[in-house]
Amino acid sequence: MGMAKAAPRPRDAEQTRRSILDAAIAEFSEKGLSGGRVDEIAARTQTTKRMIYYYFGSKEQLFAAVLEEMYGGIRAAEAGLHLDDLAPAEALRRLVETTFDYHAEHPEFVRLVSVENIHDAAHIVHSPTLRGRNDAVIGLLRGLLARGEAAGLFRPGIDPLDLHILINGSCFHRVANRHTLGAIFGVDLSAAARTASQRQMIAEAVLRYVSV
Repeated sequence: MGMAKAAPRPRDAEQTRRSILDAAIAEFSEKGLSGGRVDEIAARTQTTKRMIYYYFGSKEQLFAAVLEEMYGGIRAAEAGLHLDDLAPAEALRRLVETTFDYHAEHPEFVRLVSVENIHDAAHIVHSPTLRGRNDAVIGLLRGLLARGEAAGLFRPGIDPLDLHILINGSCFHRVANRHTLGAIFGVDLSAAARTASQRQMIAEAVLRYVSV
């Protein structure tokens, strides 16, 4: 009599969810929300649409989870800097450089945020998680500005949201428009020397904006 076959081990829930998220990030960043297909995400993960809906509920909820994942990445990178341990100017420089690096290393994040803007931020509006995570960076900047002002290094009255827009706008624009800028001006914005130069330029511009 042959030995009974061992029952297959159930797929690890977190591993499955992670695999679906990774595939959805690729699918939605390449094709947008309207063009992205759950069938393709299922094929990428060797799972089923039914399994995807079990974990995420719907295509729209999956896209919201993708946004939460990507925004969570940059917020985690910021939190890991421990800026309170640094002098205000150095802390701000580190924050700008980290923001620059995250955008440069994650063009899919830039594409996904662009997609969400096409849809009028419909998913962020209905996600307390997304709003809460992104409120955190404003609190971080508010504290950093207060420390710099108290030390006589930063000028008073700077709105932390305005500063956030300055930092992220500069870092976001060069990635979002790298293909059109490259075609128009005949430059490769991903070249190492140009990337390093722009990283320094943006950090210096931000520091000069806040300095007394």
